Amino acid sequence: MVKQTLYEATNAAAAIMKEYANKNFTISNKEGINNLVTEVDHKCEDAIFSIIKKNFPNHNLLSEESGEFAHDSNHKWIIDPLDGTVNYANRIPICCVSIGIEVNGEILMGAVYNPFINEFYFAEKDRGATLNDKSINVSSTDNVKHSCLATGFPYTYLDVENGPLEVFGKLIRKSIPVRRLGSAAMDLCWVAAGRFDGFYEHKLNAWDSAAGYLIVQEAGGKVTDMKGNYYNPYQPGIIATNGIIHQQLLDVILGGDL
Repeated sequence: MVKQTLYEATNAAAAIMKEYANKNFTISNKEGINNLVTEVDHKCEDAIFSIIKKNFPNHNLLSEESGEFAHDSNHKWIIDPLDGTVNYANRIPICCVSIGIEVNGEILMGAVYNPFINEFYFAEKDRGATLNDKSINVSSTDNVKHSCLATGFPYTYLDVENGPLEVFGKLIRKSIPVRRLGSAAMDLCWVAAGRFDGFYEHKLNAWDSAAGYLIVQEAGGKVTDMKGNYYNPYQPGIIATNGIIHQQLLDVILGGDL
């Protein structure tokens, strides 16, 4: 029933994304310049909430636009109703719905769906990861110098040692391709599918990564925080790779050179 509800909620939000893709919709700004939210974000969130509440009225909810709704439950749905809002607002089809399900503090199930390219990613703890119901695996690239990476930059720049621009600069000066797609959930799924060898970002929220990081792990990859420790989606930094290049990328992020 939980998996069925997850699929139903994800598909419902994706249908709204497609419905409004070529319509006019209101756009406003959250904290920081160009940190957008649209009425479609809210419509997607409403649809997801409605489906979850219908089947599991006492489950906890954590969503980007409305925050947290706590109940006496060991289940929490961690929701990004429209990941990649700036892309969506500019009609760039790199955006998705992302929903992770946490039980007793552990992410056990996740779905990410980009309806514009018809890619539905799903993972369940210890049962592997799929793209459109077909098993996926991370890449086999064994050297970060030969890898294709993805990253993202926060709306409010982090002025910290080995910050986003410093790490990016080190990598691209070694001619390593580093893409910035504008959707962390899609970045993670494309690591899981073997398209990217790794992804890193200095500042994310739980709804950005809760589903995607499980999908990477279940596809055979490795996910840690930016110090190489156990990954917790409630802390900001993430490194997700095929596992083989993980230590090499971590060393660069921690201040080393290639």
